[in-house]
Amino acid sequence: MIKQLRKIFSSLVLFNEISDKTRDKFKWFMTDGGQVIGIDRKELTEKDSTLLHMFLYPYNISIPEMTAEEKQWKTYISTEISDNTRSLTYRFIYFSYQPFQIEPESFKEAINEFYARQVPILFENDHEGIIVETNPSEDISYEQIIDVLMSDLYVKIKFVVGPYLYTLSKANRNHQILVNGANKIFSYSDKTVSTYIDAVPFILIDQIASDTRADIIDSVLGETIHDQDLLKTVETFIACNLNVSVTAKELYMHRNSLQYRLDKFTEKTGIDIRQFHQAMTVLLAISINKQLNK
Repeated sequence: MIKQLRKIFSSLVLFNEISDKTRDKFKWFMTDGGQVIGIDRKELTEKDSTLLHMFLYPYNISIPEMTAEEKQWKTYISTEISDNTRSLTYRFIYFSYQPFQIEPESFKEAINEFYARQVPILFENDHEGIIVETNPSEDISYEQIIDVLMSDLYVKIKFVVGPYLYTLSKANRNHQILVNGANKIFSYSDKTVSTYIDAVPFILIDQIASDTRADIIDSVLGETIHDQDLLKTVETFIACNLNVSVTAKELYMHRNSLQYRLDKFTEKTGIDIRQFHQAMTVLLAISINKQLNK
């Protein structure tokens, strides 16, 4: 759709392609896929606007004005920096929630209350961005943040936690890697809190040719591909670190029933998912299959 619209409206831009200062020049819309696009107001006639409203959603830019610290971090992630001398411990946390669930200003206030201090929050748009943790003195529980936001503000949110970094020269590249990794893990996994390490297998999956992915699904899962309950059991078992007791509790299932299902999977595939390396192969195959069926 974007490509076709650009043929009609030459001024069309994506939200993150332009600076904050020039955004008022554009009229903004959101596609069904969640992309925010802007078209120069001078290029739009009243008839054009009416037609666009028939298949796009009007979008009001409501990003909070950046603080001086946030502007500095915006520079760090936008440009290559050669500074390897400054002593600084930091990490990026990518966040994403559904559009229109909460105003960015309210989200920012909620996050700052949880940290009990002002933390830099860099919005990509009104529902995605990164939190910058600098010189952290204690571990933050993002599961707890999710619980608070859900109970108090009814916001469903996902986080991807990046690694700790120690030089500003890594800020630009690490930000790009984290954003790309977040997009991958969100498309494959339903986890609400992930790390970049969790995203690595999915990044590798995307490098595999489509016919090879089909071969992996067929050779690993075999006839179990049609038994979604069985695959869900296997996936949960792997997510619970191959622990039968924890898995049974997670699935509200008796240990013997769980054991029967695991044995059934082994019987049908010849794969012993109690072995770590075989379990990882199965998890990749299940992830590929879920993505292809979305």
